[in-house]
Amino acid sequence: MFVQSDAAGGNTVVAYSRAADGSLTRRGVYATGGYGGKLGGAVVDNLASEGSLTYDAAHRLLYAVNAGSNTVTVFSVQGDHLIRRQVISSGGTLPVSVTVHGNLVYVLNALDGGSVQGYVSAAGLLAKVPSWRRNLGLDPDAVPQFTHTPGQIGFTPDGSKLIVTTKAGGNSFEVFQVGPLGISAKPMVTNAPGAVPFGFTFDRDGRLVVTEAGPNAVATYTVGADATLTKVDEVATSQAGTCWVVADGSNFYASNAGSGSLTGVHGGTGGSLSTLGSTPTAAGTVDAAVSSDRRFLYVQTGQAGGVDAFRVDADGSLTKIGSVVVPGAVGGEGVVAL
Repeated sequence: MFVQSDAAGGNTVVAYSRAADGSLTRRGVYATGGYGGKLGGAVVDNLASEGSLTYDAAHRLLYAVNAGSNTVTVFSVQGDHLIRRQVISSGGTLPVSVTVHGNLVYVLNALDGGSVQGYVSAAGLLAKVPSWRRNLGLDPDAVPQFTHTPGQIGFTPDGSKLIVTTKAGGNSFEVFQVGPLGISAKPMVTNAPGAVPFGFTFDRDGRLVVTEAGPNAVATYTVGADATLTKVDEVATSQAGTCWVVADGSNFYASNAGSGSLTGVHGGTGGSLSTLGSTPTAAGTVDAAVSSDRRFLYVQTGQAGGVDAFRVDADGSLTKIGSVVVPGAVGGEGVVAL
């Protein structure tokens, strides 16, 4: 498992090995060669985003954003050991999220109205394509920054579309078509008044599963061929600060930063949703990851800069198995579990 500290004095990725029971042992601390950053108003979630640390399984690469220095670091992954390969400009200001599909990588920058920048990955390095940059056109002066900047960028599972959530800055989804010459010049915008769409993942049928921080809910959307989104269902978490979500098969777990909890949600037929209940965590529940064998869930707890570890039980409930404190990671975001 890898956890990003987002430390202002020097960003790092901390590597852990996972035992058979899911417990963690720290193996190394790797400097990214860049600096962490913090959005105005943020307390336990410096980047107020999901996907700031992303694993490219096909090429065994790890991408980390350096929000304080406007760069992205590329590591090669060898077990629980990292080798820094490259530090490259993010093409904007304060990068907060990165996504990969095949040899395409896109980075989301939060400030100056928000922007996305595209790259081609080859031989373990990124090549920035200047023509693949798009401005999002959000209000650059809207405050507080942590609620009015974009939250996540991600490819649809088939790689045909690129989705950006705008949180309270736009209360919308901006969906770009992806083609051989890059993404479309303009996104298809689906408005979601008052929803504050934040983090997202996908169900097994390619539907979008998104946290809505406004009503503190999890919702599903279909993604149309024309890049429009249509809401299917929504279920309240009855918690506060519902902002991040991770998939584990047909179940989803939403992080509630204001309540210090995880809420389980089951995805049913046709995109329907039902709650599985909430599980307490340490304070400041933020970004989470599920192990590749789907047996364990790890969630960052930003107030103390820790990670809580849970076993995922057969009925979707969570059993806590331990926690670790990540060096220099108070308020940090970005976690990957292999």
